[in-house]
Amino acid sequence: MEQFREGLLKVVSRIRTSVMLDKKEVDAIIRELQRVLLKADVDVKLVFEITQNIKKKFFSQQLPPGFSKKEVLLKILYDELVRLLGGEETYEFVVDKRPKIVMLVGIQGSGKTTSTAKLASYLQKRGYRVGVICADTYRPGAYDQLKQLSEKIGVIFYGDPREKNAVKIVKDGVGFLKNKGVDVILIDTAGRHKDEISLINEMKEISDKIKPDETILVIDSTIGKAAGKQAEAFHKVSPIGSIILTKLDGTAKGGGALSAVSATGAKIAFIGVGEKIDDLELFNARKFVARLLGMPDLENIIKRFERLERIERERAKAIAAGKLTLLDLKDQLKQISSMGPLSKILEMFGGMPSLPEGVAKKGEENISKWLAIMDSMTMEELLHPEILDKSRINRIARGSGTTPRDVRELLAAYKKMKKLMRQFARSRKKLPGLRI
Repeated sequence: MEQFREGLLKVVSRIRTSVMLDKKEVDAIIRELQRVLLKADVDVKLVFEITQNIKKKFFSQQLPPGFSKKEVLLKILYDELVRLLGGEETYEFVVDKRPKIVMLVGIQGSGKTTSTAKLASYLQKRGYRVGVICADTYRPGAYDQLKQLSEKIGVIFYGDPREKNAVKIVKDGVGFLKNKGVDVILIDTAGRHKDEISLINEMKEISDKIKPDETILVIDSTIGKAAGKQAEAFHKVSPIGSIILTKLDGTAKGGGALSAVSATGAKIAFIGVGEKIDDLELFNARKFVARLLGMPDLENIIKRFERLERIERERAKAIAAGKLTLLDLKDQLKQISSMGPLSKILEMFGGMPSLPEGVAKKGEENISKWLAIMDSMTMEELLHPEILDKSRINRIARGSGTTPRDVRELLAAYKKMKKLMRQFARSRKKLPGLRI
């Protein structure tokens, strides 16, 4: 996984050090990102889809106020990687009944028994009383390994090394642990391959008899994108509620395993990041990607974008209610500056009364001046023009190379437009069957 991280760090470094993010430079960055993803065993089609999305979004998106091109490209890269690895939602282990029965399944060698103990330790530290059942009657040493780990972390263990019927062991174990008053029962089943019919049937029989509340699939991330096929095969036999990816710390193919599993729709719950009993982490795609990108300031950039998105939502509601801010006016002026008269702003709203002749004429003469004035305003001033007092107006005039009188003329025209917007909103609300 470290190779994947190093490759992404190089991509981030190239974005940060780019002097001009033109088409040629962005294409070069995209090619480098493609090489990194392919090396991590991410599916070719998925690599192409992700990189094309990044390119399309970057060149079609208007640069938001207060952000650089580099920040916008990094945010788009972050969003696409989060989507690749399963999206924003984080898995939550919910104990909605007692005991909650969880069955762990997977192929042999995936680290299932160790993951059972790690999960037991994780839940115990969160206040749950946990019991584990060894239902692996095939692998020599499975019983002893899970028993030792259970005793080490202090959870209740059940197993019967003389019994060869896994279904009976599970039934007896569930009864035993229920009597002990546990909150969660973890069942460690025998490792099986998707093509081993007898073992797959045994898993199905346990599932049918016990009816676990959740089935967790344990997958070795070193198998890369093949993890997706394993997840699909097991899901057909017993619906997979969530997935634990093991050995993520020691493979270059971790990105491929993560993306392949996410593509199946299964939720990645935990990732194994080491051999110690505490080396099990709740998987959070956002934090995971931020760590991969090695950007301590990424969280700050994300929060700024989130604030911007909240502002945009508030603006949309305000416009629908007939309210207008200077930021709205600024955006509209930028959009139509090459289209002709200022009066076309209101044509976008269909049926709205024309601007008074004096306002329209003045707007056509001073559009570039108005944009310069608004470029010198802070976001707070654009959203709340009512705070513009004499000292602020003088500062804005100096910053835009205009006069205080020019700033006041803009504010006067803005107030007239705002009044028209309110009148228009009121007239639309009176129309039967029309909602805005």
